[in-house]
Amino acid sequence: MDDKRYHLLLLVKNDEGYKNLVKLITRAQLEGFYYKPRIDEELLAQHSKGLIGFSGCLSGKIPKLILAKKMDEAEKTAWKYQEIFGKDNFYLEIQYHPNSSEQKTANKGLISISKKLDIPLVATNDVHYLKSEDAEAQDILMLINTGSDPNDPERLTLKADDFSMRSKEKMIEDFKDLPEAIENTQKIADLCNFQFELGKIKLPQFAVPSGETPEEYLEKLCQKGLEAKFGEKPNKETLDRLKYELSVIKQTGFASYFLIVQDFVNWAKSNRIVVGPGRGSVGGSLVAYLLNITNVDPLKYNLLFERFLNPGRGASLPDIDLDFTDRRRDEVIHYVAQKYGKDRVAQIITFGTMAARAAVRDVGRAMEYAYAYCDRVAKMIPFGMTLDETMKRVTEFRSLYESDQQARKLIDAAKKLEGVARHASTHACGVVISDTPLDEVVPLQHPTQDDQAIVTQYEMHSIEDLGLLKMDFLGLKNLTIIEDTLSRIYAIYGTNINIEDIPSDDKRVYRLLQKGETVGVFQLESGGMQRYLKQLKPTEFEDIIAMVALYRPGPIQLIPDYIARKNKKQRVEYFHPKLKPILEKTYGIPVYQEQIMQIAKDMAGFTLAEADVLRKAIGKKIRKLLMSQKEKFIKGMKKNEIREDIAQQIWYWIEPFASYSFNRSHATAYAMIAYQTAYLKAHYTAEFMSSLLTSERNDVERIAILIEECKKMGLVVLPPDINESFTFFSVVPEKNQIRFGLSAIKNVGSNIVEVIVNERKAKGPYDSIENFISRINSRDLNKKSLESLIRAGVFDKMAERNQLLSNLEKLLEYSRENQKTKTNGQEGLFDGMGFNNKINLTAATPASEKERLTWEKELLGLFVSSHPLNGFEKVLAKKVISISKIPNGNFKRNIKVKIGGIISNIKKIITRTGQPMLFINVEDLSSKIEVIVFPGVIEKNPAIFQENKIVMVSGRLDSRDGVPKIICEEIEEIVES
Repeated sequence: MDDKRYHLLLLVKNDEGYKNLVKLITRAQLEGFYYKPRIDEELLAQHSKGLIGFSGCLSGKIPKLILAKKMDEAEKTAWKYQEIFGKDNFYLEIQYHPNSSEQKTANKGLISISKKLDIPLVATNDVHYLKSEDAEAQDILMLINTGSDPNDPERLTLKADDFSMRSKEKMIEDFKDLPEAIENTQKIADLCNFQFELGKIKLPQFAVPSGETPEEYLEKLCQKGLEAKFGEKPNKETLDRLKYELSVIKQTGFASYFLIVQDFVNWAKSNRIVVGPGRGSVGGSLVAYLLNITNVDPLKYNLLFERFLNPGRGASLPDIDLDFTDRRRDEVIHYVAQKYGKDRVAQIITFGTMAARAAVRDVGRAMEYAYAYCDRVAKMIPFGMTLDETMKRVTEFRSLYESDQQARKLIDAAKKLEGVARHASTHACGVVISDTPLDEVVPLQHPTQDDQAIVTQYEMHSIEDLGLLKMDFLGLKNLTIIEDTLSRIYAIYGTNINIEDIPSDDKRVYRLLQKGETVGVFQLESGGMQRYLKQLKPTEFEDIIAMVALYRPGPIQLIPDYIARKNKKQRVEYFHPKLKPILEKTYGIPVYQEQIMQIAKDMAGFTLAEADVLRKAIGKKIRKLLMSQKEKFIKGMKKNEIREDIAQQIWYWIEPFASYSFNRSHATAYAMIAYQTAYLKAHYTAEFMSSLLTSERNDVERIAILIEECKKMGLVVLPPDINESFTFFSVVPEKNQIRFGLSAIKNVGSNIVEVIVNERKAKGPYDSIENFISRINSRDLNKKSLESLIRAGVFDKMAERNQLLSNLEKLLEYSRENQKTKTNGQEGLFDGMGFNNKINLTAATPASEKERLTWEKELLGLFVSSHPLNGFEKVLAKKVISISKIPNGNFKRNIKVKIGGIISNIKKIITRTGQPMLFINVEDLSSKIEVIVFPGVIEKNPAIFQENKIVMVSGRLDSRDGVPKIICEEIEEIVES
């Protein structure tokens, strides 16, 4: 059997051919992948209808056999392919590469076979790049992808010939001796009539009760929801809104869409998976609220349905994006796959592309430029900026390009490769649900060789263009924190809280927000947000919605005015009395897109559907559309007896607001999550903080921040202990304490943690180090794990750390011998209890406090049992201020300050002049602060800048986003307490 790989070109003639091609590609990826996707000739024969086959380039089987001087086999293979595809559906492919002797030999053989077997020829163009001048860039890309040495004569390269896209005239000239090969290209093009059916939505069928249409069943579910949420006699406004929304949904044919979504959302909720209250504009739908898709009442919060589903939007589906707990999101996807069929549900591919910095570095490496040189050029490019943007905005970069020939060559080559796809992965949230098996519609694959998930080979925009249902299932860590907190509350107190039913006017929540105590609170945690909350002093849920909407680039500049007007320190004025009812809740500031739409409706006579078009026109700055909308807006105002000069004023006033105003539906839903996390923090502090710590257990810097917050909240965080710690951070009931989780210890894997906790649950606490070692299988307990457990102090109640470390090999040997005894069946009477034979531990000098604290910082991310500054308080108190006394928020810059503490973290960067600059965290017993150290200060005493040094820093106060920092002017080490 021939196990070699060959190329074969397939073209699609019709719908059947497309389905067959998709099946072949999918099977090649999912079943035939071995270094590359592959199919065999048997599978090809099964799915050959509707396809035209070409014999391929020099890597095709027939050309390979010709080059190997196996003409008989080449002829048999050509005949076999003609049998598979049928006469007139298989062509022998000839190409023109005059510098290739192999191509000439292959062409000669192919012409011979064509004449002998009456198989037609076709002239093709082996295109690897668009223009001839792209040849070098393509060669560089091959060097990057293969990791080859550019000087290796055996490396893969196409430099010997032209592989660009040739013109029609050039192709006719190249194949003037074989005119039929050119004529056949037109014949083949005429045979290929397949077209994608774009724009037509292909929703899966949702099973409704017999005798009912999807629209009737949707209305029935809405009526149930109406009674559950509004009682037996809802008001006229609610009934009218429901009637209107249902009519639009019926008109657009989207009833099944809502039924599909409500089904898996309600399944998730019934399985105690926390679902977000809403995301995006779907919060404006009463139908979605009644179906429990969202937990946002659009009437209560004045949200607009047209912002979600505009009757004039055409056939495109509105987005219903959903947040689930990140830990259980996959369960929902699995449910959907079970419901609609595993062959009809898949995740979506995404492609990582070569960004500007990476392009410069990779191209430089392929061109054999010095690494330091390429690195210097790359670092001139701001993160997220393209090479063209950098050329316009960064003077230093442009000057280098203009003055340095080497840099010009590097950057020009990098430009051609910037944006090239580098790798495939799974889209973070996209899931496609099809009405037919997906392998008839889109090709499928595994995202990587190591990831066995199934993804579409088309990215999300193509999926939407094909009319397939694309859902965004987002995993939100904050929902997992809420879910974990609720579980802990129930486990400790027996209280079952429905987070969707908590009151929205809780005083403790607003006190917490007014103090800016929002570490861990969704959307409200940043230093700048804390500063604004202290100034705002929120008193109602509307304030939280507004802050979620305003705290973004652009509208953030409106926050001081919003705060001043809220606190009656600035007068609220309106251009026209009709603006007051629309803008009153936001103190005359248009914060939300819905307010812009309402202005257009109430003052210019727009329908809400027309107002949504206006919103898009302003937001996307489409000039032609914008001018027509402006004209319509002014005319509408004049019809409503608003003077033209006032109408013009209002237009120019709202235009900049409209470009960065926020979706109120989304802000409301996310404000709810913010409120829920604040509620849990205010009422169940230990349970919330332990859940928050657990969610961040792999980020030692974040853990340090959260433990500092615990201290501020009056919580004691206890060190890890082999008998008291569980897998994750846990609450010590009735003691206002949190115990470190074993999984938060660096180098200790999840498997050994699970073994330790399960063994203790099953057979009781470990009463000695010998008892522990004998009860844990030596297969699970490796040297690194045991060493890390000892250093972290989990055995401190059993033995001294340094003594255990000095006897580490002896402990591991004891474990191995004990395991042998168990394996040989010699445990006898005490089977399963573990031996307690005393290990003769060699004496060792106890670890110093400094050693213990160093280990804790390394493995836990912070000091737990003590603090290096203990004993330095008196010395520091005489010379410095406490870091906690440095104000957050507004303060005069350049105020001189002096602080003392321990250097807990150092980040080093190299400036554009090639000099080092440091960002160091200094912490004392009360708090910590970032200190910025410029090159001149570093030069005076470079040795002092080491983690765990205790120092005194003098400098000037500075601020970024309201968060204080110190510009270091002097630094000295404190060596004695």
